[in-house]
Amino acid sequence: MFTTILSMQKEKKYIIQGSIVFIIFMGLYTLLDFLNIGYDGMLEEYGIFLVIGNILLNVVMAFISAFMWNVSTALVKLTGREGKGSFMSGAAVIFGMLTYGCTPCVIAFFSTIGITFAVAVLPLAGLPYKFLALVLLVLGFFWLRYEANHVKCKVKKENPN
Repeated sequence: MFTTILSMQKEKKYIIQGSIVFIIFMGLYTLLDFLNIGYDGMLEEYGIFLVIGNILLNVVMAFISAFMWNVSTALVKLTGREGKGSFMSGAAVIFGMLTYGCTPCVIAFFSTIGITFAVAVLPLAGLPYKFLALVLLVLGFFWLRYEANHVKCKVKKENPN
């Protein structure tokens, strides 16, 4: 089933949808970087390699998120139900908002729910947290792929005759 979903990704609808979703997620991840310290601050404090690493991670995470969106959409079209792994891209964005956001905002948020000074200082401008978000996305992708290959309701293949 996953190979069928992959072949559907060549359709114009999925290319356009994937491009739009990629741009949206790229904008979100870039915004989170600016809310944290910004690329100028990263460059000044940590150097060019951290900036390049953050931008590359943003691209990879936005691509995975957009691809998962497309896979989930194709899975719904073929089976009539959404895969459970598709929520991981949204979870990664929420995770990013809680960890990459400005430190005073995060501390204030956590303190309102009883976790005081949980994130006092984000090392390397939140890079370890971005890696955790990437791991969440990769796990979500493999979960979605597993669900696509093990669909509970079989889809009838059309007879070419």
